[in-house]
Amino acid sequence: MLINRKEIQIEWGHCDPFGIVFFPRYFEYFDACTNALFHRALGLPKAEMLRRFQIAGIPLVQASANFFAPSSFGDVVSVESCVTQWGKSSFSVQHRLLRGQTLAVEGFEKRVWTVRPGGDPSKAVSQAIPPEVIDKFS
Repeated sequence: MLINRKEIQIEWGHCDPFGIVFFPRYFEYFDACTNALFHRALGLPKAEMLRRFQIAGIPLVQASANFFAPSSFGDVVSVESCVTQWGKSSFSVQHRLLRGQTLAVEGFEKRVWTVRPGGDPSKAVSQAIPPEVIDKFS
């Protein structure tokens, strides 16, 4: 199983008035970490991945997080991300945000491999994930 690690510097603007990361920011981090995971696995930045596989994207259809310890301005955290399950057209990603050795946040995403039928920009439908993509994560 491919695990990607990404370091994130907690910035002032990520924090709430109490000086800790405002919870929606974690979902921004996780989105960036999913992109980094795919970039590492496929060797393609997201824009190139979309062109190469002729997809509309990998939109988020479900997200959740468990919060165990706060992170604050100036902290450097590490996020470990991996695909935990592949479906026909969907996949699940787990993110573990660590502050040092402490698990601070655990996030979960479900995403869908989508295309625009007939090039219609107002519609997106799921499509089977190519086996060559899944193989890159082994």
